[in-house]
Amino acid sequence: MSTHIWIAPLVAIALTQLAVFATSIYLHRALAHRALAVHPVADVFFRTVLWLTTGQRRQEWVAVHRKHHAFTDREGDPHSPRLLGFWRVQLLNVYYYMREVRNPETIRKFAPDIPMDRLERAVFSRGCLGLGLGVALLCLVLGVWPGLIAAAAHGVLYVFVLAPLINGRGHWRGAQNFQNTAYNSPVLAWVTGGESLHNNHHAHPRAPKFSVRWFEFDPSWPVIRALAAVKLVVITGASVRFSDI
Repeated sequence: MSTHIWIAPLVAIALTQLAVFATSIYLHRALAHRALAVHPVADVFFRTVLWLTTGQRRQEWVAVHRKHHAFTDREGDPHSPRLLGFWRVQLLNVYYYMREVRNPETIRKFAPDIPMDRLERAVFSRGCLGLGLGVALLCLVLGVWPGLIAAAAHGVLYVFVLAPLINGRGHWRGAQNFQNTAYNSPVLAWVTGGESLHNNHHAHPRAPKFSVRWFEFDPSWPVIRALAAVKLVVITGASVRFSDI
């Protein structure tokens, strides 16, 4: 165990970033806001990554996020720190997410265009199986203890650190380019796939690129451009320029 234990934190960070990019590019920009159209090959790739690293179902994620936009920071918002308090969102974000996905009306109303296809029914709806397989693969490649440590650290980073920071701090404190109730954090954007440029996103939800100023960096954007270059995604939304501010 001591020979390979040092690699577990590095693998955890890499897995978390992989899940973050898949969430931001596929679930968020492509499905929730239709800023991108995804090739079937890329679609299966992103769904597989999310199945193995998060166990999330795309219809549920999209529905919760669209409801958040429909009721931003007012009654009905699934995870507003202005209504619930910053620390409740930061520490209990997963609870509020799961509470919302158990509401069939939320799924029906906010994600009617996300199909329950054959792959979803046969494979991707089984989130626990995906997570279990992901952990098993880590243990097979790294060894049992390094694999378990990497899986646990990844879970903490994704579920209890980065995702809540986007929902919590993104509606609590930060910089603003536009007049809305969300805030930017250019520093956190580097580790959240650009998601912490939250004020920009709420101002222009269909923009495929979240950065608008020279000092803001959206890490997902170069990935999107690379995927577009090989025709695995098509950019359908219009990016926002600095002159639009």
